[in-house]
This record gives sequence, structure tokens and C-alpha cells, in this order.
Amino acid sequence: MNDKTTSGEPLIDAQGLHAWYGSSHILHGIDFRLHRGETVGLLGRNGMGKSTLIRTLLGHVRQREGRIRVQGRDLSKGQPYEVAKLGIAYVPEGRGIFPTLTVKENLVMAARAGLRGQRDWTFERILETFPRLSERLGNLGSQLSGGEQQMLSIGRALMTNPDAIILDEATEGLAPLIVNEIWRVIGEIRRSGLATLVVDRNYRTVMAHSDRLLVLEKGRRVLEGPAGELQQRPEELGRYLGV
Repeated sequence: MNDKTTSGEPLIDAQGLHAWYGSSHILHGIDFRLHRGETVGLLGRNGMGKSTLIRTLLGHVRQREGRIRVQGRDLSKGQPYEVAKLGIAYVPEGRGIFPTLTVKENLVMAARAGLRGQRDWTFERILETFPRLSERLGNLGSQLSGGEQQMLSIGRALMTNPDAIILDEATEGLAPLIVNEIWRVIGEIRRSGLATLVVDRNYRTVMAHSDRLLVLEKGRRVLEGPAGELQQRPEELGRYLGV
């Protein structure tokens, strides 16, 4: 494990996070950090709080307590648009593309320079990364297959030239060939140096693409550490992941 996960101020630094949906207490005092250039895999069985943690970090969960800092700024009470403006891109589980806009319009409307003026992810680079989209530029979002919609959602997030991208169940419900394509892209994103937080049910693939893992059980952090080290603890992983 290299020192990128331990040196410098984290892009996202959260401490003591609690979150509720109504009277249901979902997160119980979770600490979370994402450093520049690292990929963190977030694991846990269904209903253990993974998506709630993401939504809390992004400001979508209103009933929350704890401290959240993004790019060194206190956003404990921040709104989602404030997190996005600080270079944190989000690819939600439901994809969230605009169904009545074309592929090109979905991409171009999101295009902007990053916080430091970087434009690493251009329209041309997105089409090189997702060749299937280049064949669908005039198609409406609603006319795409599920896999193509997922590619468009990831491509649109990259067009904002973020410092970090959060992928929530990016391969859910997709055909195996498309799943492989999505993981190829995630690998390319990782190699580009973009910080990444990945949630996916295939824990083995997540481990293979991550520097560090965080495992949740009933809204609590139960395992955390370098992916290579946790791979050597299959009994513990099996206990919490049901594998």
C-alpha cells in the first residue's frame, strides 16, 4: 500500500457520522476518509448502510450528525450542490440521466473545468473511453440500454472534471459483458489518478480494484484496511459479507 492513503489532507474527511430516516437510526458513528488518488471499496450486505453513508457524505440525508469536511471545508451542514462544486462527482444507483436529452446533450451540459481549471476529461476523451456512446450521440437517454445509460451516467460525471467520483452499484442489473466494460472503465479512472469510492455487490472485483476497503454491518464500521491485507482474512469477510 502506498502512502497516498495516509499523507496529506483528505478530499473527504468525515468523523462520527450518524444518520436517520425518520425514527430509523441507520448510521452509528462512522468515520470515513478518501484521499487524493486512492480508490476505496465500500462493502456490506444489503441494507447495512452503504448508500446511506454515500448520501450522508453528499448532503442528501437531512437527519445527520457528525463532522464532514470536503477539500478542507466544513460541510457538516452542507447541501449537495456545495459538495458537487468542490469537485465530488456522484453516479447514483438509479443513473439519473436526462431521458429527453440526447447522449451528446447529456454530456455537453455537464462539461466544465475542475476546481484547479483542469480539463482532463474532454468530450473526445469520454467518447474514446466509451466507444458505444459515440455510436449513440443522437439517441435520447430513454432510448439507451441499461448498460449504455450507465456509461452515459459515468461519462457525464467525468465531464465535470472532478477530483473524486463516487459510484453506487455501477454494475447492478447489467449483462456480464457490460459489467466487464464498466469495470474496465473504473480501472481506467483509477489509473488516471482520480479518487474513487466504489460500491458493488461483487466484493472480489471491488477488492481487486481498490487500495483500501471499508466494511459496514448494521450502520457500523466493522472492518477497514488495505485491500491486500483484508483479502488475507477471508473468514472475517465471510462473516460480514455472507460469502
